[in-house]
Amino acid sequence: MTSIDSATIAPCPPGLNIEQVQILVRHGERSPIWPRFQNTGLSPYWPYCSAAQRFTQVVMATQDGSQWESMTWKRRLETSGPDGRSIAAQGAGGETSSICMPGELTDKGRETSLTFGKWLRWLYVDQLSLLPKHLSDARMLYIRTTAVPRVVESVQQILHGLYPLETNQTSAPWDIAIRSRAEETLLPNKSCARLVELTRAFSQGAAEKWNGSEDMRYLSKKLGKWMPGNKTLAVDSRPNLSAIMDSINATLAHGPDTRLPDDFYDERVRKIIDRIVIDESFGGYSVSRELRMLGVGQLVGDIVLKMVDQVEWSRKYDMLQELSVQSNAPPRLSLLGCHDRTIGIVLASLGCLSRNEKWPPFTSHIIFELFCKRRTPSPSMNEGARWLWGSATTSLTSITNQGDAGEPRGIGQRPVKKLTTEEVQELDEYFVRVRYNDRIMTIPGCRAEGKHFDGDASLCTLSAFKSIVDKFTPRSWKFACKSNLDTISTTTNNEPAGY
Repeated sequence: MTSIDSATIAPCPPGLNIEQVQILVRHGERSPIWPRFQNTGLSPYWPYCSAAQRFTQVVMATQDGSQWESMTWKRRLETSGPDGRSIAAQGAGGETSSICMPGELTDKGRETSLTFGKWLRWLYVDQLSLLPKHLSDARMLYIRTTAVPRVVESVQQILHGLYPLETNQTSAPWDIAIRSRAEETLLPNKSCARLVELTRAFSQGAAEKWNGSEDMRYLSKKLGKWMPGNKTLAVDSRPNLSAIMDSINATLAHGPDTRLPDDFYDERVRKIIDRIVIDESFGGYSVSRELRMLGVGQLVGDIVLKMVDQVEWSRKYDMLQELSVQSNAPPRLSLLGCHDRTIGIVLASLGCLSRNEKWPPFTSHIIFELFCKRRTPSPSMNEGARWLWGSATTSLTSITNQGDAGEPRGIGQRPVKKLTTEEVQELDEYFVRVRYNDRIMTIPGCRAEGKHFDGDASLCTLSAFKSIVDKFTPRSWKFACKSNLDTISTTTNNEPAGY
């Protein structure tokens, strides 16, 4: 699990109020995606998934669908024996219960996700009062995950840590948004032909760069004897370097009964693998605006839109003090369940991924905090107060600021270079801080004078942050996915991220 020790980070900088938080969080610890290296004695079956003994499923109780009931059941994983008969799958110690499916969230992953949720409660409920101690309206939160079960389950554990049963006074179930694969933005979407083309090209470039290197020869020396056919390791070997890293990280996160030989955990081996796989997976996002736009532009662009929605709502509420405006408030906290590649790609696209960075651990998270200069106190969040919050997907910009032809005129839909001086000044009253695990990140383009809060380059003005993101937010993602096909070039890209 990643570290969440934030004792050295000031929760709220002096002179600022926290207005909004958006969180990208990787799922917790899991079993390997694919059982590998059984030739080392590593069991393909891991007994770390106790949830398999206590599943609850909703079932239809009447033919007309008017009544529904809950059915409890447990999963028993089986395999084929030497004679072809079905037998129970067994862990290394002979266990037949709680056996994990490949890529399943383990008990450890549930524990660390729950811990992360409790940490969020400590910070944003107890310390900063961004959220109330007792939640009476779940619309204050926006929750979304990919459709992968381990991500959904991790987010459910986080929510239980953030608002345990005794503090959740809402009568409705948690509203968790999930998109179809074709519409997914929390991962690079493989339905985009141009994105697939560019990703393959940068991966091939990494193979050409690293496969003949001294570092790769060291990996082959240490691990080659465990490869199928005693083959040498390579970026694109079978299994490839990314898959080998997955086996290392998954086994290292769990018990001694599911460990690989010591050579896999050699310090230099792990550093080399991290460096090469990060270069292969994220390096292109550091230098190619087109790759950033196709791979993560929609996601980060949406994060900025929610920030601008908060700015515009605050202005309208301060001016009108009307219940109808208050009821359309954006969510105070957005929780977005994602994957390791999401975390790395977002960091790289903002220019925050260093050359010595490690692969994002389980439960890694990026937190986007929106602050504003202190003016008048925010609406009271005393216990028992009635908070009215509107749909997280409702944008005041799209509803109240449209031109005669229906073209949005709000701040969020226009790039900073097309905003008025007054609009830019309004955004300059707000500041964005990016936290990655237990570190505060500084976006390179925010270091210049006038683009950050007094004396702190990590607090980027919202106008500067939006200007950086504008450069890789697609106007039409689907059109861009069909453009520039068969025009691959990774060597001429020189468009540094974070500016």
